[in-house]
This record gives sequence, C-alpha cells and structure tokens, in this order.
Amino acid sequence: MTTTIPAGMVPAAASSQVGSPLLNIAIFAIFVIVTLAVVIRVSVGRKKTAGEYYTGGAAFSGRQNGIAIAGDYLSAASFLGIAGAIAVAGYDGFLYSIGFLVAWLVALLLVAELLRNTGRFTMADVLSFRLRQRPVRMAAATSTLAVSFFYLLAQMAGAGGLVSLLLGVKSWAGQAIVIAIVGILMITYVLIGGMKGTTWVQIIKACLLIAGAGLITVWVLGKFGFNLSQVMQSAVDRSPKVGEKLLNPGLKYGKTTMTKIDFISLSMALVLGTAGLPHVLMRFYTVPTSKEARKSVEWAIWLIGLFYLFTLVIGFGAAGLVGPGAILAAPGKENSAAPLLAFHLGGSVFLGIISAIAFATILAVVAGLTITTSATFAHDIYNMVIKEGKATQEQEVKVARRAAIAGGVVAIIGGILANGQNIAFLVALAFAVAASANLPTILYSLFWSKFTTRGALWSIYGGLGSAMLLILFSPVVSGKVDATGKSLSMITNPAIDFHWFPLDNPGIVSIPLGFLLGWLGSITDKEKPNAEKYAEMEVRSLSGHGTAGAIQH
Repeated sequence: MTTTIPAGMVPAAASSQVGSPLLNIAIFAIFVIVTLAVVIRVSVGRKKTAGEYYTGGAAFSGRQNGIAIAGDYLSAASFLGIAGAIAVAGYDGFLYSIGFLVAWLVALLLVAELLRNTGRFTMADVLSFRLRQRPVRMAAATSTLAVSFFYLLAQMAGAGGLVSLLLGVKSWAGQAIVIAIVGILMITYVLIGGMKGTTWVQIIKACLLIAGAGLITVWVLGKFGFNLSQVMQSAVDRSPKVGEKLLNPGLKYGKTTMTKIDFISLSMALVLGTAGLPHVLMRFYTVPTSKEARKSVEWAIWLIGLFYLFTLVIGFGAAGLVGPGAILAAPGKENSAAPLLAFHLGGSVFLGIISAIAFATILAVVAGLTITTSATFAHDIYNMVIKEGKATQEQEVKVARRAAIAGGVVAIIGGILANGQNIAFLVALAFAVAASANLPTILYSLFWSKFTTRGALWSIYGGLGSAMLLILFSPVVSGKVDATGKSLSMITNPAIDFHWFPLDNPGIVSIPLGFLLGWLGSITDKEKPNAEKYAEMEVRSLSGHGTAGAIQH
C-alpha cells in the first residue's frame, strides 16, 4: 500500500515522532501548570471533611456538573480510541460512538437520579441501603475497584501511546516512564484538590476537548467543501485493501458467525455498562438538589452527543488525509489517528495543542477514577466495614489519600502492561465488568422489593468473577494473531495461547449470568426482605426526601 504523506511526517517505523518534541513538552507543561494552579486555588481554605473530599461539598451547579460529567465520560477512549477505530474499521468503528452515547442515555434515564437521591458518597451506599451492610459493601467495593482498574488501564495505555508518538519514545522502558509520570500527576491532582479540584480539571478539559474536536471537524470538512460524502470517499480511496467495505457494516465484526456474536456481546457491554460505572455515577453526588441533577443530565447529553458526531468526521478524515497505513505504522497505532490528523492539518503547533487536550483528557479521567477508588476503599471498606462506621471524617480522609497513592501505583503498573492495546477496546472490557457485576444489583436494589443480601452477593461476585474469568481466557489475553503471525493479544508472544473462550468481550455471557444469579440468590434466601427499608428507599429515590441530610451528614 502506497500513501502520500505530507512533508515532515514519515509513517514508517523509522519515524520516531511527529512535530517538535520541545514544543509538545512546552504545551503539556503549560496545561499542567495552569490546571495545578486551578486545583490549588479551589482547595485553599477548604475543610478536609469526607463530604468535601468525595463530593466537593455538593456545591456545584447543574451546568457545572453537566460539563464535568462530559469531561469524566469523554475519556481517551472517546477521543483517541474511537477516532482510530473509525479510521481503520470505518462503520464498525463508529459503532463504539453509538454504543457509548446510547449507554449514557440508559444510565441517565434509568438509574442516575435514583442513585443520587438514595446514596451519600458511593455506589455501595445505595446497594447496602436495605441489605446487610458489611458483606454488601465489601462486594460493591470489590466490584468498584475492579471496574476502575480496567478503566484506568485504558487511560494509562493511551498516555503511553500518545506521548511516545509526540516525544519519539519508542523503547518499552521510556514509555513506562511516561506512564509513571502521568500516574504521579494524577495522584497530585487528587491529593491536593479532592473532588472539587478534580471537577474543575474535568470542566476545563471538557471545554478544551469539545472545542478542539469541533475545530478539527470544521477544518476537515472545509478541505472537502463541507461535504461529508467527500470525506468518506477520500477515506475509501486511501484504504485500497478494504475499499467500500469501510462504509458498510461487517469489516471488523461481520466476517464470521463468531465475530457477529462478538459484536452483540460488545453492544451489550457498551449499552448497559455506563449505568454501572462507579466514577460516572459518583458525579451526581456533587450537586445539592434533584433539580440540579436533572439539569446536569441535560447539559451532559447535549455535549456528549455533539462530541460523538465530531468523532465520525475525525475518524474518516484521518483515514482520508493521513491513511490507515500511516496510522498503524505510528507509535500508538490506532490511538495515533487524531494526533496525526492534527499534524496534517496544522503542523507542529496544532499537533501540540490537540495532543495537550488529549493529555488533559487522560489526566482528568484518571483523577476522577482515583477519587472513586480512594472513596470506595476509605468510606466503604475502612470506615463502614473495618471501623463499623465509627471512624472520624479526618481518619477517613487520611485513609482515602493513602488509598489514592496506592491506587495510582497499581494503575501505573497496569498501564505499563496494557501499553499498545486499543483503548476504546480496553474501555469496552471495563463496561462489560460494570454491566455484569454492578448493573443487575443496582436495578434489583432500586426496583425489586424481594431482593435480598444473598441475591446481591451472588449477583456481584458471580457477574464479576465470570467476566474476569472469561476475559482472562479470551483472545484478548492470549492466542490472537494477525496474518503475519504477530500477536494481537496482551501477551506479546504469539506462541503462548491458553484461551478457550472464543469472544473478545464476555458481556453476552456474564451480563445475563449476573441478573440470573441475583434472582436465584434472592428466591433461595431464607432471610426475608426488609419491606420497610425498601419502602423508605423507594420514597427517597423517587422524591429525594432525606437526600440533603444524608449528603451533609
């Protein structure tokens, strides 16, 4: 395949970076300095209470929280992973955008406000509301940590690929150092600013990301006379190996019966997973009233929907102007599509700006995930399980800070191991785990009066365990190779193959299993459901009555 590449951009392996590394570093540094200044500014003089650390004191308006939700939800997978997936797989890649958007609507319309009205700080507050506290909180905390870990893998892998492209860091050790630096910055944001500082970073990042994606979209359309059909045709012309297949379904998921089933499994994970993502649901505890929570929903839907429309143009624009060959040959592979397109359009300066936005995306999302994991450990495990609710707020916040450091270290190690994987795909695994372990328990807790503690434990541990087991023994971890025999799995040695589950995403098995186990555990449980607590939960979830007191407690 031959492609014509603009001067200064060499797609072959000999090319170590695009643009000016010094300029890229300077723009990164400016962003980090500005956002750290904001974090320090908003955290000065704040009481170090649990409510302040976890929810920012529930002091954000609906508009602010809606923008922050968009900033939290539009991860590196949305910007780098989906753009790359569309550039290489066309229509099938765009299905990620559709899945993520539809998933957000399901989460908002089905569970978000109800969870916000019922809980205080974390998802476990809701799941344990009418069940036995200690075992349910432990199960919910375990699930939250597992989901957050998979999501963190995607963000850290994106950081490694992005910076390796921009700074010419091709060695494994060099990219590991880059991922470690991202992890250290993430920990710094969380330790200094807590949820309030993290929220402002997410607001800044959301504005920058949507503005940057909009600018690229307009620029790409302008090159083709603002004709989207011409953009797509250009992508087809620069992809001679696949041609018109780029615009039709089936290029990635329609070749065999097994890939079609895999697509169904992926779709289930994407559409149902968001409603079980703890770091997204936790954002609804940062507003003071149900009215502001609904306003958050409105802002988030419009911003997220607009952004995913932009990804269509960015992805096909990258295929048409840069070419799939150049994208796959670059460090970071598919994840490099958006930065390479930015370089093609505006040279080194525009590349640096767009890459700084992508870097901001990664930092903001991992900071939100770190807040969630530290809150889960400190509030649910340390205070409610170990200390039986008797720990002081100062003790809880101290443990949360230490948990943030420990979580950051784990994220760094996992990110190094996952470096090179498509981040949209890694996020899909996180969605599968969330949909399997969290969603059934959330829905049963909110809507089924006969749900019991055994049902919750079976649902969480069964859904989580089955999803993790199937991922471990899937082609994602071992056994998948390309036409040349090169490994496409997390294990880079193609000779190592221990997979027996044929699908990349476990959702089609683990999600129904999570629902089934929740039902089976409840109907076989000798412990009778607490009807009074369910009635109280129903009133609170639908009306918000008692919510303010719970949050301010």
